Amino acid sequence: MYLGKIVELGNASDVYNHPVHPYTEALLSSIPEPNPEKKKKRIILKGDIPSPMNPPIGCAFHTRCIYVQDKCKIDAPLLIERHGRPASCHFPL
Repeated sequence: MYLGKIVELGNASDVYNHPVHPYTEALLSSIPEPNPEKKKKRIILKGDIPSPMNPPIGCAFHTRCIYVQDKCKIDAPLLIERHGRPASCHFPL
């Protein structure tokens, strides 16, 4: 969930191993890696978290998304099947 909206649904294994929403990808990248020898790409979200009382127009995550495109700033994506499971992203991973 992001700003009180579901961004992705699926069983734990699918979501963990193959996130399709950029917010899920960023969240999973923040999990510490117990093996210090193994390097992991960490996604650091930039920008301010929007107010849930006054969310941005379009996709609520677009102000912090590393994959943002013009469409994201205008149209709110629906929670529909994308890559085999429900996700609310115009450009799923």
